Amino acid sequence: MPQLDVNTFLPQVVWLVITFTALFLLMWRVAVPRIADVLEARQRRIEDNLDKAQESKKEAEETLAAYEQAMNEARAGANTHIAEATARMSGEAAEREAELALDLSARITATEDEIAKAVNDAMDNIRVATIEVTAAVLERLTGEAPAEKSVAKAVAKALDSAPKPEGR
Repeated sequence: MPQLDVNTFLPQVVWLVITFTALFLLMWRVAVPRIADVLEARQRRIEDNLDKAQESKKEAEETLAAYEQAMNEARAGANTHIAEATARMSGEAAEREAELALDLSARITATEDEIAKAVNDAMDNIRVATIEVTAAVLERLTGEAPAEKSVAKAVAKALDSAPKPEGR
């Protein structure tokens, strides 16, 4: 192995120094400045991106604040419309209820009048039927036809003294 030969140590050291110096100068003058330029450019891009990110964050916060304000205004407007609609519907319902109550009251009154008329007609029919039945029974029992006026008086007296049904 020639590296371990003592006679070639001095030329190896000389070439080592020349090569090291040449590589050192090449690195110092060419490679390191290019690397430094690349690192500086990268740092500038990073700073620019951070600045853009900060601006985007501010714009996003402003947009979010505007959105939240618009939503709050929309909610307030919707609540106002809901309250107005509720009030209007309640008023309409109250009016319809009042109209229905009046209509039902009129119908109830008319129906009660019809019922009272029907009851009076029925009582008149019962009175007439009772007079006829009473006259027929007396005629069968006594064999003589009683006077219609006397039978009508007796039936009227009996019906008037009879207890009245509740509610009249």
